[in-house]
Amino acid sequence: MSITAADVNKLRGITGAGMMDCKKALVEAEGDFEKAIEILRKKGQKVAANRSDRESSEGAVIAAVNADSTVGVIISLNCETDFVGKNEGFVKLATDLANQALNYADKDAFLASDFGGITVNEKLMEQTGVIGEKIEIGAFERLEGAFVNSYIHAGNRIATLVALSAKVEGGDEAARNVAMQAAAMAPIALDENGVDASIIEKEIEIAKDQLRAEGKPEAMLDNIAKGKIARFFKDNTLVNQDYIKEPSMNVAAYVKSVDTNLTVTGFRRAALA
Repeated sequence: MSITAADVNKLRGITGAGMMDCKKALVEAEGDFEKAIEILRKKGQKVAANRSDRESSEGAVIAAVNADSTVGVIISLNCETDFVGKNEGFVKLATDLANQALNYADKDAFLASDFGGITVNEKLMEQTGVIGEKIEIGAFERLEGAFVNSYIHAGNRIATLVALSAKVEGGDEAARNVAMQAAAMAPIALDENGVDASIIEKEIEIAKDQLRAEGKPEAMLDNIAKGKIARFFKDNTLVNQDYIKEPSMNVAAYVKSVDTNLTVTGFRRAALA
């Protein structure tokens, strides 16, 4: 049977595959759209199998927040090259997937969810065949709170979420500013209570070794090391960091300047390698 340009365009609109790939799939499927779609998916599986050992460290990191500003997610749609990662269609797919991810509590449930009649996993396989690169979901971060806002850094390589303790006037800007802080300063935890004990122990030992090398008496090491750990918390925990837009106050103080009862209750950050 003859395959028309309209048929090819229709299949391309459904799958996002290239014109020639769509035409070949329709010819092989003898004009049956369902079979043609399956042929394209199988092509994706073959490409994925051949590229399973490739690094997918490029892509787009996208944050999305629900209409009530109470739930946010970050996903990274990973690929092999920055050329693909910057493509408008690729970024749109990442954005669509992030908006869908808002409905799911974990990555596995999200990957198994329906996305235009196929699962997210199947869509990724399909796009692997279309694009010719390994395509996968890397990061999946979720945050809930009384008020959640997001920030995506230019180029879609870093995205953050911040939750505040209440929805207040000026809270939208405050949460976004703190999300920008988290993107720029890459804190390892919200506050000192969120820092893993093994990290603290390691930092104490590093501080003590430095002090011994400086010739400090052993009896003084514990007290001096405590001061260095306090500095470590100030530099590496979000609410204790100097606020980048006004270094005379820390992030916790900045948030309280918006509302005296306001606090940061959580954050998430994801970035491409």
